[in-house]
Amino acid sequence: MTESQRYLENAWEVLKNAPVQEGIYTDVKYVKTACGVAYLGVLEAINDYLISRGFLKKKLPKSVEAYRQALRRYLSPYDGRLLDMFESIYDELHIGGYYRGTLRSVKAVQAALETAERFIQKLHRRTEARRPRR
Repeated sequence: MTESQRYLENAWEVLKNAPVQEGIYTDVKYVKTACGVAYLGVLEAINDYLISRGFLKKKLPKSVEAYRQALRRYLSPYDGRLLDMFESIYDELHIGGYYRGTLRSVKAVQAALETAERFIQKLHRRTEARRPRR
């Protein structure tokens, strides 16, 4: 299991503790934590891919705009949907779920985490395809 997948599993575990009433998470603390952890998993997946391309850890992106540029340059030529997925993940998980705490619907939170999971899986497949075979 990759580090990014561990982050995502942790996010799902956090949500299990969140109280739900009529399809809405009633304690935003759990939702914010889960969304933040899942978003970090997405960034970790991008970092892992960039390292597989030869990036040094100290040269990895440090801002959301730098991540966008890296996605445009190194991933969009192969799969243009990844940048769209990243934008959705950023808006929903990071801004709505973590930063503002406005993402509270169980269905919406689960859909956002599932999008993050698909994104991580796609990047993981690309990363593994780039690693030298032993």
